[in-house]
Amino acid sequence: MPLGAPFQAGDLAQAFLDCRRHKRNTPAWQAFEADCERHLVEIEEELRAGTYRPGPSNCFVVTHPKPREVWAAQPRDRVAHHLLYNHIAQRFHNSFEAASSACIPGRGTLYAANRLEHDIRSITRNWKRPARYLKCDLSNFFVSIKKPVLRELLAERITEPWWLWLAETILFHDPRTDVRVCSPSHVLALVPPHKSLFNAPDDAGLPIGNLSSQFFANVLLDPLDKFVKHQLRCKHYIRYVDDFVLLHEDPQWLSAALARITAFLPERLELNLNPTKTIQQPVERGIDFVGHVIKPWCHTTRRRTLNTALRRLEHMEPGDVFSVGNSYLGLMGQAQESHTDRARICNALRRRGHAVSGDLSKAHRSAA
Repeated sequence: MPLGAPFQAGDLAQAFLDCRRHKRNTPAWQAFEADCERHLVEIEEELRAGTYRPGPSNCFVVTHPKPREVWAAQPRDRVAHHLLYNHIAQRFHNSFEAASSACIPGRGTLYAANRLEHDIRSITRNWKRPARYLKCDLSNFFVSIKKPVLRELLAERITEPWWLWLAETILFHDPRTDVRVCSPSHVLALVPPHKSLFNAPDDAGLPIGNLSSQFFANVLLDPLDKFVKHQLRCKHYIRYVDDFVLLHEDPQWLSAALARITAFLPERLELNLNPTKTIQQPVERGIDFVGHVIKPWCHTTRRRTLNTALRRLEHMEPGDVFSVGNSYLGLMGQAQESHTDRARICNALRRRGHAVSGDLSKAHRSAA
């Protein structure tokens, strides 16, 4: 453990403020905040002494849009994650390609969808010329991430010994050694065995649900972005987490690019494409990406997302309808041709007793 922790108490306090956002009503955070000074002092002492080790995690399964495990770290560990992120993230963000999105400030799903639509309009001269797209997805991405490969990529830019020690401590922690499973066994069984972190090799897999995992995923896939942009020289390319799209006029060029990417991934990053989710088609058929469907002169929300929203709003607990409904209205509003979809969401909210704004952008709490 390198000596001399190069952070101030104010840095730790800022990390605490950052990571408690939108979580203050959860029991774990209420307990942490009830005696936050003591907790923060304990974390600081452990970090400075080099005795900090990540604590237990809660594992539960979410079933929407498909079953997957979520590993929730304790508040003290989330503070450590944000402390590391706040110090090192910008140097990595500065080196990322503009095509990289997810867990980057200002580069969420809307950024990815709008950038893809811009690239489509560019390559097709505003839908006047034909073009094709290649859409790929990595196989079992988070479970397949090899920690030694990721560690080497982190070490290229984290030159300070203490910060590299903290990154390694978080990266190589195995949450399976101290975990509380919060979902019943029949729900846990919904997750396919090959997608479960419980079945990953000891040197592989990152827990979905931590800021550090999302950030580390972008660090790992940065070499892929640079390979596509600078070696394949693909002008029109966008990636969101492990989903990425290449655009080109020539289908043979895309086939050759696919072959080179298929060889590059296992050799450089020890990852593989999911062959069942590799698609090459004309762009005029529409591209389904980050919940959006982009077709000629039409940018809408994925039908499955809308149908799921309507079904959830009909059956969920009354106390959750307001917040979830507004979330869906925000999502639908990201697509330009969304009036009809927002109207259907608003009608579902009205049936549950809530009022909606005249422009169909926001729900208001019912008087009850």
